[in-house]
This record gives sequence, structure tokens and C-alpha cells, in this order.
Amino acid sequence: MAQRAMWLISHEPGTLLRGTVRFSRRYPTVEKRAKVFNGATYMPIPEDDPFLKALLFELRLLDDDKDFVESRDSCSHINKTSIYGLPVGGEELWPVVAFQKNGMIYACVPLVEQTLSPRPPLISISGISQGFELLFGIQDFLYSGQKNDTELNTKLSQLPDLLLQACPFGTLLDANLQNSLDSINFASVTHPQKQPAWKAGTYKGKPQVSISITEKVKSMQYDKRDVADTWQVDGAVTCKCDLEGIMPNVTISLSLPTNGSPLQDILVHPCVTSLDSAILTSSSIDAMDDSAFSGPYKFPFTPPLESFNLCYYTSQVPVPPILGFYQMKEEEVQLKIAVNLKLHESVKNNFEFCEAHIPFYNRGPITHVEYKVSFGQLEVFREKSLLIWIIGQKFPKSMEIGLSGTVTFGAKGHEKQPFDQICIGGTAYLKLHFRILDYTLTGCYADQHSVQVFASGKPKISTNRKLISSDYYIWNSKAPAPRPPRSTGGAFWTTEHPFSMCHSAMCALPQGRQRSFADICRRNFSS
Repeated sequence: MAQRAMWLISHEPGTLLRGTVRFSRRYPTVEKRAKVFNGATYMPIPEDDPFLKALLFELRLLDDDKDFVESRDSCSHINKTSIYGLPVGGEELWPVVAFQKNGMIYACVPLVEQTLSPRPPLISISGISQGFELLFGIQDFLYSGQKNDTELNTKLSQLPDLLLQACPFGTLLDANLQNSLDSINFASVTHPQKQPAWKAGTYKGKPQVSISITEKVKSMQYDKRDVADTWQVDGAVTCKCDLEGIMPNVTISLSLPTNGSPLQDILVHPCVTSLDSAILTSSSIDAMDDSAFSGPYKFPFTPPLESFNLCYYTSQVPVPPILGFYQMKEEEVQLKIAVNLKLHESVKNNFEFCEAHIPFYNRGPITHVEYKVSFGQLEVFREKSLLIWIIGQKFPKSMEIGLSGTVTFGAKGHEKQPFDQICIGGTAYLKLHFRILDYTLTGCYADQHSVQVFASGKPKISTNRKLISSDYYIWNSKAPAPRPPRSTGGAFWTTEHPFSMCHSAMCALPQGRQRSFADICRRNFSS
């Protein structure tokens, strides 16, 4: 007896979507059991938006579905059990337990421990009765003594903690959530709050919440058949919460677009009070599939006074933002170079800056340069033996640019010339430096309207995001080049990110040691 997922949905007639998912919870461990039990008839749990639309349609709560629909409204589909089959993406999700009460729709998907075709009798599915018991328990908790929306929001924010006690891993232990509330001694409005020892003071002033998402993309590109190009995205979410009160509560949701890349290896700040199990189990060590959790990623927390990193993550994006090749070879006393760069069509073509640095190590100063550039301009730093191709803020409409030319060097003098132990002979690289504002490669964003703040006063909420290059190398394809030490396979470069190497071990550590591990990761990201 277990639940694969559950939802609380507020019915909002007249709005664009006709409803809002106020709370959702998925259980990945139960989902893996469902794959085994259901076999070929297995259907994964959909994302919140398609589930919301399908459920409202089935319950006839959409303004545009008043016409007769045979698959839903014929005499053979009269529903007397509050158990539905929802058409989602050409398949049917069944069984879905759902009912509406006090403007809120309660729904869950029980685990069926057998194949779904032919449909087994409802009485043989023990998870259905457990699902009703769980949903009725949540309903009683939300509306017992509830007088206004503020109290309802407070109780909704407590649900993640309560379900860890009442329904761990999708298995109901106690439908009376008030018992769980008492057992974990959750601070409520009826109990005075005490100043926590770790919080030195309180904020006085205009309330505001600032959220910044920064993604760094690394890449090693070779333009060789026998060496795979590699790339990796590391992300960090930084918050600054200026809120009055001893223990204000904030919930931030990170969302992805439909074609966004799921976040993985997520590490959170110790102030985060609870997490969906799907967030904890999303790891880059596992192979990616269509059932990978893609949000929304909700982080309830009690913020410290200072700015802090709410979480870190990695992601397996399908392509690097800029692909290119670099060719360099010696011809008598000159070096002949050729560079081609192409911006991927999915990437925002609006840079704060974009430059390609082409260093020449273990040689004398540059004495002469002849070049042809299709876009941008080239700057020559003769004594530093360095070329900087200033691309600017946009690629041309073709999204592709090129540079070619010859470079002549003088004899090495007594003055110190750039030296590198790796870049000897033809071994050389081009390094890209760029920054794109209001953009992330994964598509990750924080919606201002989804930020929930439980504190006095209405805070001003601001969000921003940016993509920054970090160790973005394109190696000379005409000579040997260093390779990544090791890789998990494919095009994902994981070896330099401690999250992917130690994520599973970290989850088993005591809280104090988890914090030490997170400190190491912070230092890695900021270096």
C-alpha cells in the first residue's frame, strides 16, 4: 500500500488555467516499484501542468469543455467512485483518486501492484483506500480551525514536514496530521517563538527578497573523431532575505520550461527545512530518462540575515552553447591559425560580452600578424604573445563566425615570456570568455509570483539570472591535447564537480558532516 504522487489544487474559475497546484509530492522509490509491477502498461507520473489540465477537464471544471465529450460524458463512463483515468499525452493515467471540497481539489495516484491491462477490480487495490484516508486527513488538517487564507497558507507550508512523518516513502502511517504536528513540535501561531541561537539579530526595515541564479558552463572541445567533446553546467542560487520577525518562513520554487534540462546533484543550505524526495534522489550518476524529475523544485527555509547560497546543482544539457574548432600549425617561421565558432540556435544571442583569447606559450613576442576576421575585431598583445578576438554582444544572423591568419614571433629574449608545461609545440588552445544576462542554459528560473513569504509586511521580490563561461577551452585539432581525467560517458563532464562524485555518500552523512561537505562544494563553485 503506497502512493506514487499527490496534489492539492485550488479551483480558480475565470483565471487562465482555471486552477493552481498549491502542493505536490512525488515518491521516486514508489515510482520504481510501479515500473516493475505495471510492466508494459506502466505510465509515468506527468508534470504538474499537464496533470492539472487533464484533471480539470475530467472533472468538467474548465470553462471551454461544457460540450458533450463521448470519452468522458457517455453513459458508459458515469463515475460513482471518485476514481478517474486521465488522458495525458496520448496515454491514460489510472487510477487517479480525486475529489473537490471547499474550493480545493485533492488528488493522488495509488500504486497498483500488478499489470494495469486488463484493469484489476478496485477492491483489490489496497492503495486506493489508503489514498482516500490520506486525502481526507489532509483535508481535516487544512480546514480544522482555519479562518482565513493566511492560516491556510501557513498549514500548506507545514505539509512537507508533516508528510515526512505521516507518509514516509508514500506509505501512510497516520492520517491524523495533527499528531505529526505535535510530534515534531512544529512552531505554530499559538506558541511564542524564541530567538534561535544561530541568528544573532533581527531585521528592521522595508521587507524584500532577492534571488539570483548563476550558471557556469565548462567545456573541452577537440574537433577529433577519437576524442569526445565534454561540457558541464554548475548552478548556484543565491538569496538575500530582509524580513522582519524572529523566524520568517520563505518558500522559493525553481521551474524549468518544457524543454528544460532537469537539475541534478542538488545540495541545499542547512536553513532549508524540508525537501521533496525526488529532489534528493536526482543524481547525474543515474542514466537520464523521460521520468527524470523536472520540477518545480520547492525549497522552504528560514533565512539567515546575510546573503547565502540556497542550493547548488548540476545539469546534463544536450549541447554546449558555443561549438567550434581551432587549427594551428607551423609553416617555416610562422604559425598559421584558423578558428570557427558557432552559437547554438537555442542560446540567447545577447551577450554582456564575448571574447576568444588565443595565447601562444613558450615562444618569443609577436612581431607580425596578418589576419582576416568575419565578425568582431582582433586585438594583439605583442609582449604577452596573446590575441584577443572581441566578438561583442551578438553573433551575426548566420550564428557562425571565423578567424584566419598567420602569426610571426621574434626570438626569445631575456624578459619573461608566457610559459606553460602543457602547451608545447602544436599543443595549444583557445579560451572563450562570455556572460549572458537574464538567461540560464538549463532554462531554470525563479518565478516572482511563486515565492511564498510568511512574515509581516508584503516584501518586494526581485529575481535575476545569468550564464557565465568557466574553463571553456577549444583545443588545437592538429596536435595532441590533454583529455578529461575520466567521464561518466557521453558528453557530460562530471569529474571536476564534487556533487556528482559524492552525492550518494553525502546523503548518508550526519547533518554536521553534510554541512562540511557543502562548504567544500561552495569553495569549488566560487573558485
